Amino acid sequence: MKLAPLGDKVVLKQVEAQETTKSGIVLTSQAKEKPQEAIVVAVGPGGMVGDTKIEMVVKEGDHVLYSKYGAMEVKYDGEEYLIMRQNDILAIIKD
Repeated sequence: MKLAPLGDKVVLKQVEAQETTKSGIVLTSQAKEKPQEAIVVAVGPGGMVGDTKIEMVVKEGDHVLYSKYGAMEVKYDGEEYLIMRQNDILAIIKD
């Protein structure tokens, strides 16, 4: 079974925090800051929000940066996910 978001919602899987800094310092679990980077797992169909039609721009597999306070954390099937509106995604990371 798979999570299928409704409307303009997006399901994200957060990227794991780095264990070391760029200079090689090993971080304890308390010192690690949760990254605001995630991978898009599922995308809703879009649709109408009020009088505004929402076109979904992100797609499954996109790496994105998201707003720190825009996400709802959920556990499903033993995994942790974030669900948020597409509007709370700040950027798509492109290689």
